[in-house]
Amino acid sequence: QVQLVESGGGLVQPGGSLRLSCAASGTTFSRYNMNWYRQGPGKQRELVAIIRRGGETNYTDPVKGRFTISRDNAKNTVYLQMNSLKPEDTAVYYCNTRLGNGQTYWGQGTQVTVSS
Repeated sequence: QVQLVESGGGLVQPGGSLRLSCAASGTTFSRYNMNWYRQGPGKQRELVAIIRRGGETNYTDPVKGRFTISRDNAKNTVYLQMNSLKPEDTAVYYCNTRLGNGQTYWGQGTQVTVSS
């Protein structure tokens, strides 16, 4: 049994910043990779960032250089720091993990709106 809960979304002006959090329960958090996805209106869900259990990170091109993924294993939490936000970043942001047995878990999502 795994539960992921995102928080930290909201309305921000272009060029602004937000910090998203995802709190995990029901698993040994430090053993697993954690991911952030997003889904904008009328778009498919897309990968944003990955952090592996050893701390290695990866980003997709639209957010590279602007977003930073991190984790605090003691708090069972993964973060997404979003800087220099653009209107095209508007989306519901989801955290995700995959256990060793292949089972995938998603949070409920948190809305990020970038608008002037």
